[in-house]
Amino acid sequence: MTPAQGTSTTAHKKAQSTAHRTSRKTTRAKADVSAKTAATAVPQKAATSTAKQTKPLGHVTFVGVGPGDPALLTLAGRDVLANADAVVVEGPEHDAFLTYCRPGVEVVDGSGAEGSRALRVAARARLVVKTAKSAANVVRLLTGDPFTFSSGAEEAAACKKAGIGFNVVPGVSEVSAVPTYAGIPLTMKGDREVTVVDLAENKLDLTRLQPKQTLVLLNASEVLKETVGSLIEAGFDASTPVAATVCGTTTSQTSVVGTLETIVTDLRAAKVTGEAVIVVGSVVEQREALSWFETKPLFGWRILVPRTKDQAGPLMDRLRRYGAMPEEVPTISVEPPRNPQQMDKAIRGLVEGRYEWVAFTSVNAVKAVREKFDEYGLDARAFSGLKIAAVGDKTAEAIGAWGIRPDLVPSGEQSAAGLVEDWPPFDEVLDPINRVFLPRADIATETLVAGLTDLGWEVDDVTAYRTVRAAPPPAPTREAIKSGKFDAVVFTSSSTVRNLVGIAGKPHASTVIGVIGPATLKTAEEHGLRVDAMAETPSVEELADALARFGADRRDTMVEAGEPVTRPSERRSGSRRKS
Repeated sequence: MTPAQGTSTTAHKKAQSTAHRTSRKTTRAKADVSAKTAATAVPQKAATSTAKQTKPLGHVTFVGVGPGDPALLTLAGRDVLANADAVVVEGPEHDAFLTYCRPGVEVVDGSGAEGSRALRVAARARLVVKTAKSAANVVRLLTGDPFTFSSGAEEAAACKKAGIGFNVVPGVSEVSAVPTYAGIPLTMKGDREVTVVDLAENKLDLTRLQPKQTLVLLNASEVLKETVGSLIEAGFDASTPVAATVCGTTTSQTSVVGTLETIVTDLRAAKVTGEAVIVVGSVVEQREALSWFETKPLFGWRILVPRTKDQAGPLMDRLRRYGAMPEEVPTISVEPPRNPQQMDKAIRGLVEGRYEWVAFTSVNAVKAVREKFDEYGLDARAFSGLKIAAVGDKTAEAIGAWGIRPDLVPSGEQSAAGLVEDWPPFDEVLDPINRVFLPRADIATETLVAGLTDLGWEVDDVTAYRTVRAAPPPAPTREAIKSGKFDAVVFTSSSTVRNLVGIAGKPHASTVIGVIGPATLKTAEEHGLRVDAMAETPSVEELADALARFGADRRDTMVEAGEPVTRPSERRSGSRRKS
C-alpha cells in the first residue's frame, strides 16, 4: 500500500466517523423532538383512548326458579348460581336459592318496583342492566319460567339493547306445576287442548274460547266473579268443574274445588285469599283420585324441631318430604369441655395403648375425638389394636367416615342399655387390658358406665363436650308452643325435652309429641307429656317416619269417620292426658 493510498484511507475513515457522529446527533435530535412531542401530543391521545376504555360489560343469566318449591330449581340453575358475582332477586321468596351461591356474592333487591306491570318491568330491566355494568357475572332469578308469563323476555331485550350478553335457564312454570301439585292433569285422553289466559291488567275477550277445552287462568282472583260470568256467557256450562290453588307447590298450598257457578262462594267460605292458579274443565274431576301432595301424612303441619342448628338439617328435610313445615328452634349448644386436660390425657392414653375399647354414643362424641386428633396431628391409625363400639347408625356412619368399621353395634335397642346387653364381659385370659375409653356429654346418664363396671371393665368416663341450654326463643314462638299453634314437636334427646320446657314451657295439650327413643320417652313422660310417636331406631329419619305414620293413621281415621281432615292445631282437647 502506498503512502498516498494510506492517507486517502485515513481520510476516508475520518469522514465515515464524522458522518456517523452527525447521524447519531441527528437521531438524538429527532428523538428529543419526539420526546417533546410525546410530552404534549401523546398524553392527549392517551387520555382520549383512556376515556373510551370502560369496564367490560357483564353477562346476565335469567334463571327460572319454579313456582315456589325450592326443590324445583334445575341443576343448570344451581350451577349458574354457584358462579354468580351478583344475584338480582325479587323478594324473600328467593332467599332459599342464595344458599347455592359462593360467600360474598352481591345480592341486589329488585322488589321495590311499583306501579303497573309495564312500569315494574321497566324498572327491573334498568336494575339488571345497571348491575351488569358493574358485575361480571349476573344472575337474575325469576319465579316460574323466565319466558313464560314472566318479565324475562322484556328484561332480556333491555340487555340486548344495552349490548349486554345473556343466557336463559328455563324453569318450571306455574302453569303446569301448580295443577300437577294439586293432582290435576292438564291433558288426558279425550282432553288434549289447553288454553292459558293471563288476566293481569288485560281486558280479554273470553267469548272466543271454546267450552270443550281446559282453561288455566292466571291473575284472575281479583276479577274472578266477572271472569266466571264471561265464561258462562261464552257457552261454558255453569256446572263445569273448577279448582283454585293458592301458594302452589309449597307446604302452604290450599286447593278449593267447585264449579263455575259456585267457585266464588266456595273460596269465600273456605276463607282462601291470595292469587290462585285456576283450572277450568273436566280434568279437575281427576283430583279426587290423583291428589298426592295435599294428602301427604304431615301436610301443612307446623312442626317444632328443638335441636342445635347444625344438626337440624336432615330431620327438617325428612319432615318436608312428608309435607310438613318444620321450624328449628335451638335449645342446646354444643361446647368444648371446661377442663380439656381430661380429654388430652385420654387421647395420650389411647395412643400409648392404655385402652382395649373405645365406646362412642353420639356423633358429637366422634366429632370431639376427631378434633383432638387433628389438634395432635393424629389420624385413624391411632385406633390400631383397639376395639370400637358405637350406638346408632349415625354414630357408626361418623366413625365410618374415618375409614373404620365399628366392632360392636347394639343388635337390639340402639341405646346405652342396648350396648351393655351386647357388650362382652371382661376376660382376664382373652383381654390383655380391662379399660374402656368413653368420650361423651357432660350430662350423659350412668347406664353405660354402671353396666360396663358390672361386666368387669374399668371405664374412663371423659367429658368430651358440654350441652349448654340456649337462650329462650322469641316471644311469638313461646306463645305458639304454649297455645298449641304447633301441630307437633319432635324431641331428639332427653336434653332437648328438658331444655325446651325450661326455656319455653310445656307444649300445649293438643300438640303431637314424637321422640327418638325410650330414654327420651321417659324424660318426656316425667315432664307430663304424652308421647304419640317413637322412632323404632334412634335416627332422625326414623323419627320423622314414625311421626308420618302417626299422621297417616290419624288422617285415615278422620276420612273413615267422614270427618274433615284437620291438623292437630285445629282441634283442641281439654288437656293432654299423662302417660
